[in-house]
Amino acid sequence: MQTASAGSKQHLRLWIRLLRSTRFVEAELRERLRREFDCTLPRFDVLAALYRFDRAITMTELSRFLMVSNGNVTGIVERLVADGLVSRAANARDRRTSYVRLTKKGRTAFAEMARAHEAWVAELLASVSPGETAELIALLARVKDAVMKEGAVP
Repeated sequence: MQTASAGSKQHLRLWIRLLRSTRFVEAELRERLRREFDCTLPRFDVLAALYRFDRAITMTELSRFLMVSNGNVTGIVERLVADGLVSRAANARDRRTSYVRLTKKGRTAFAEMARAHEAWVAELLASVSPGETAELIALLARVKDAVMKEGAVP
């Protein structure tokens, strides 16, 4: 077993601070989405993923993009279809595959949510200067690259 060094203790503190910060911001965004749009964060994430595509995508593509299982996405998509925000169509050659995309109503609804979401994030992170923001982005990119290099993340 390796012994903890002063550096490793600092890394652990950093990890805990990252988690806590993320959880606090995420909790606030969840609450605001619920209160302002009657929307859950997973629902918002599915809408955001579909908004990025100008074409219909398969459920498998959607789940890969979101890095979750098909099962996690299916229920959300079914509710979005019922609400008229997403359309779903079966593949004519393979009935097991279905394509999903935002409807016009879904695009409009998501655009409104996205504007509010961006403003909320800006408000919550307002104490971080533009220079600090750029520095944090660069540092976190290094962390991601290092972890991916280790093969821990696909």
